[in-house]
Amino acid sequence: MFTLLGWGIAGAGAFFGHTRARSFVGRRLRFTSLVEKPSFGLAAGAAATAVAIPFTALPIVTFATAVVFGAGVGTGAALGAKDAQKPLLDD
Repeated sequence: MFTLLGWGIAGAGAFFGHTRARSFVGRRLRFTSLVEKPSFGLAAGAAATAVAIPFTALPIVTFATAVVFGAGVGTGAALGAKDAQKPLLDD
């Protein structure tokens, strides 16, 4: 029972992290040179995992949940960087 609840929390965290990171990077970091680096998504995912690790002290949140959340943020940041490289207006 608690395993299924943990998987649900991990999936929801990954989905939420992915969508929020993609929209944030695509909208707010569009004009920075940071999004041009190829390792931007990896760094964002590692930072998100490091931030989520203290929450593993909670009974349902595990280390795998923190890693899945970091992977969601990393993929969202990488795809948001690709979105930021597209032109704002089509000619």
